[in-house]
Amino acid sequence: MGMNKNTIFAWASFFMLLIGIALVLLGVLKYRDYAIGFSTVGIGFFVMSWAFNALKGRV
Repeated sequence: MGMNKNTIFAWASFFMLLIGIALVLLGVLKYRDYAIGFSTVGIGFFVMSWAFNALKGRV
């Protein structure tokens, strides 16, 4: 059983969500001087993850 396009979009959105969470947590907990930059990039990953999730079944 292979992976179809919906499964690939689901896994991609899940991993992008994890990367976004990790970036926000790194900015808040470890690199406080660069928290704004880390959080901005993390939120960008959240948005791309949401877009990939919205594309499931449409492409």
